[in-house]
Amino acid sequence: MSIQVYHLNAWYGRKQALYDIQMTIPFRSVTALIGPSGCGKSTFVRCINRMHEELPNAHAEGEVLIENTNIYASAINPIAVRRHIGMVFQQPNPLPHYSIWENVAIGARLNGLASGKALNEIVERSLREAALWNEVKDRLTLSAAALSGGQQQRLCIARALAIAPKVLLMDEPCSALDPISTMQVEELIMKLKHEYTVVVVTHNMQQAGRIADTTAFFLHGKLIEMGETKQIFSHPQRRETEDYITGRFS
Repeated sequence: MSIQVYHLNAWYGRKQALYDIQMTIPFRSVTALIGPSGCGKSTFVRCINRMHEELPNAHAEGEVLIENTNIYASAINPIAVRRHIGMVFQQPNPLPHYSIWENVAIGARLNGLASGKALNEIVERSLREAALWNEVKDRLTLSAAALSGGQQQRLCIARALAIAPKVLLMDEPCSALDPISTMQVEELIMKLKHEYTVVVVTHNMQQAGRIADTTAFFLHGKLIEMGETKQIFSHPQRRETEDYITGRFS
């Protein structure tokens, strides 16, 4: 299921943050969004699940098609959109007063996806998909706050997977992690692409080179270039992309 974006514009009050973004995000693959701070990467991913408009005075216009449905159509409920799109943030944000099990189960339970034995199965499956099950299966009743930073981030990934999303969005998921935890999350992302369409915001170009099938370069709220990751890094078509990748960007 590709994501098709047509003429997407976004604002924070009167300040425009995205300008006429048009792209196709491939099905069951990893797409990395790169670019300097403030270029619109995080705004873009928040437009994909309609979180952007939750901010005061923020709004977006355009079309984002998922399974050929425009999620910005007037008849579409934004809450329903978010039930099908998982989101993982920069800082791990487990619910500290809830157990490991409850952190994973809460989304599925609130969305009425399962209860009882079926909910237990969802929790186990999600933790396995997040490569965390073997580390926590004997302490599911402990607080999520007892986990390390890398484990907490994988727990947040498990929580996102528990709602059976079609798309998984990650906004700098490794920026707060140590190198070992970063490697674990990167390995997990490359496995998840076989089941999900994954979009990752990253400032780490080496990370984009390691995990992404497709890379999109943003600058000043505009999509400058998008293509196969190897091509973007070895033979970019735009001078701005080359300057950013080679460090000549200022």
